[in-house]
Amino acid sequence: MFDIWLPLLGGLVLLVSGGELLVRGAVQVAERLGISPLVIGLTLVGFGTSMPELVTSVQAALAGSPGIAFGNIVGSNIANVLLIVGVSSLLLPIAVTSAALRRDAAVMLATAVVFAGASAVIPMGRGVGVVFLAALVAYITMAIRQERNAAPHGALYDKGAALQGADPALRASRPSAGSLLVPLAVAVAGLVLVILGGRFFVEGAVGLARSFGISETVIGLTVVALGTSMPELVTSVLAALRKQSDIAFGNIVGSNIYNILGIGGTTALISPSVVPAEIVSFDNLVMLGVSGLLVLFAATGLRIARWEGGVLLAAYVGYIALLWP
Repeated sequence: MFDIWLPLLGGLVLLVSGGELLVRGAVQVAERLGISPLVIGLTLVGFGTSMPELVTSVQAALAGSPGIAFGNIVGSNIANVLLIVGVSSLLLPIAVTSAALRRDAAVMLATAVVFAGASAVIPMGRGVGVVFLAALVAYITMAIRQERNAAPHGALYDKGAALQGADPALRASRPSAGSLLVPLAVAVAGLVLVILGGRFFVEGAVGLARSFGISETVIGLTVVALGTSMPELVTSVLAALRKQSDIAFGNIVGSNIYNILGIGGTTALISPSVVPAEIVSFDNLVMLGVSGLLVLFAATGLRIARWEGGVLLAAYVGYIALLWP
């Protein structure tokens, strides 16, 4: 078991720490290039916590483990809603702005429906990957324009704000002078750690599945998805503890959008594969159901109460118990 848990846990540590270094270095490079703090927050910082999911899914797809690759995406979205929103709202009821509900939650639902529908009828090939990534670019562009026009903050802004609150070093301010070599070196070092971490994490996950006689898909939906969702859990809980519960909602909605369009699109583009039948027939439907439940809870009084968080958390426990033999 040592040769399974060591790469699994060690890979997760490398993923998270490398992802943080990569984002820090990228933010400092962007500052020195004169990119506005708004754009940095909505792109580099906003998606920083999703780096473990991205690298893990791509590495798994390249290794011929689509169950882990797509199980990670779908399982992370389910964990984001049931586990992370559940825990955060138990700490402090989550406030939801009407703009985030109408605009961003609707996009989250739409992307989940498209992914579930597409994966049921066609392989996740390069054409699908291009469409997903183009949709992500369009969504980011729309978010940047709305923020510049002083519209109510959206999910991408909240996701960046949540990460910056958890790590003040990621707060972009104004263009700064200095050499690009140091931040570039930090970013490259982070990238190397993330790639190595993803490789070890996937190897450990595959070994865990084989040793317990469990399908790689179940491991991807549970162990891998939960591990790569840890950054979102930390940032959302910290946002709730700082009484910034509206940011916690946007953080999760933004993460779910990026998981499907960004991670799903990149995985399909780099390593086309077919989503396993068990995910198509069951877990995609769970993802759709919990996404709809989140929107329903958010729409009732524009808040997610503690009892609703308890329902979500209990549902996650039931989901894991159903999957794990």
